[in-house]
Amino acid sequence: MSSRGEHQSVPLSVLLQREVAHEKIENPEILHGQGSQSKKGEDFTFLKTGCQRVQGEGFTTYSVFGLFDGHNGSAAAIYSKENLLNNILSVIPTELNRDEWVAALPRALVAGFVKTDKDFQEKAHTSGTTVTLAIIEGWVVTVASVGDSRCILESAEGEIYYLSADHRLECNVEERERITASGGEVGRLNTGGGTEIGPLRCWPGGLCLSRSIGDMDVGEFIVPVPYVKQVKLSSAGGRLIVASDGVWDALSAEAAFECCRGMQPDAAASQIVREAVQPKGLRDDTTCIVIDILPAEKANPPPPQPKKTGKRVLKAIFRKKNNESSSRNGKEYCEPNVVEEIFEEGSASLAERLDAGYPICNAFKLFMCAVCQVEIKPGEGISVHAESVDSRKSSRPWDGPFLCTSCQQKRRAMEGKKPSADARDGSN
Repeated sequence: MSSRGEHQSVPLSVLLQREVAHEKIENPEILHGQGSQSKKGEDFTFLKTGCQRVQGEGFTTYSVFGLFDGHNGSAAAIYSKENLLNNILSVIPTELNRDEWVAALPRALVAGFVKTDKDFQEKAHTSGTTVTLAIIEGWVVTVASVGDSRCILESAEGEIYYLSADHRLECNVEERERITASGGEVGRLNTGGGTEIGPLRCWPGGLCLSRSIGDMDVGEFIVPVPYVKQVKLSSAGGRLIVASDGVWDALSAEAAFECCRGMQPDAAASQIVREAVQPKGLRDDTTCIVIDILPAEKANPPPPQPKKTGKRVLKAIFRKKNNESSSRNGKEYCEPNVVEEIFEEGSASLAERLDAGYPICNAFKLFMCAVCQVEIKPGEGISVHAESVDSRKSSRPWDGPFLCTSCQQKRRAMEGKKPSADARDGSN
């Protein structure tokens, strides 16, 4: 998982302006299908294409696909399915143009996930859910994830890319360190006599995941802040697979794509589930969504790719171009035949994820809570930088965005700090 400081991604405005300046590329055709086999009835999906957003005198469209893998009951998964998208969209100002709207998504996703978690926990339900949500606007794909469901992409050129993070404690050292630093404990189930079994879990509660929505009985250090990755496909398109851990416990990314090569999305999703369940039988809810992003004139599944010699490389790092080469004038335009990264961030810190300069400076209204969108009276808002470990920001508590008292208490609890009466320090 890379951070903002390690590399320079391609600015979104550059990618979108290339289309305008050099024969605008038509929006893709979006085909989708799902397959599932149920054991507990705790997996839920959200599939919606052709969502309309008013822009000027016209409108633009986008598609949303979500997978919610519940545990300890289905309440959190159902609540997230019904409320998450609205909570995300409510954060984004309505007057933004296309590139501003897409650029605002990463931060809006963070606010929407946290608000959904906060609102659900206020209902005092103890269930939880993983969430993997993909928003497709034109050729730009934005994925936000908490938990161990995954979203992977195979480009038309035959390369495989991970668009989500795995928040299982067993395989994520950074998350284990974050939880212990916040006051939680990480260890295996102790059966007595010093014998430990099973995967690493967070205690109290015994959850195997470090991030989810819900799970109020486990501890606030199990956070709802999503890992977000945003990429732009070439106009040749590609195929997305969004699936629960029941698939990935049995199949590699490459095996998942190979087993459904050339199939329509519905048949492909069902085939992936069958392949995953076949070796050991159905042990958990197993769900898969397949989305084909295709040129409008090619509304068919991607053709079989020629076999490559050697082992296919799974891409975690994408091709990036610097600003100078992307905006150079006087050169013949050529649509890049690659997947280009626009944005990636996985930090669990709200101060970092809601920073006023990230990714655009006008996404939040000054006197609205950056998470729950309630109105804040002047002097009552609490800067996200209050108590920041970054002295340059903590010394400027008047800098927004701002949180209401309730969301500031949520933030402090997520960071392992008990809510305090002096939480209003650093108000605007």
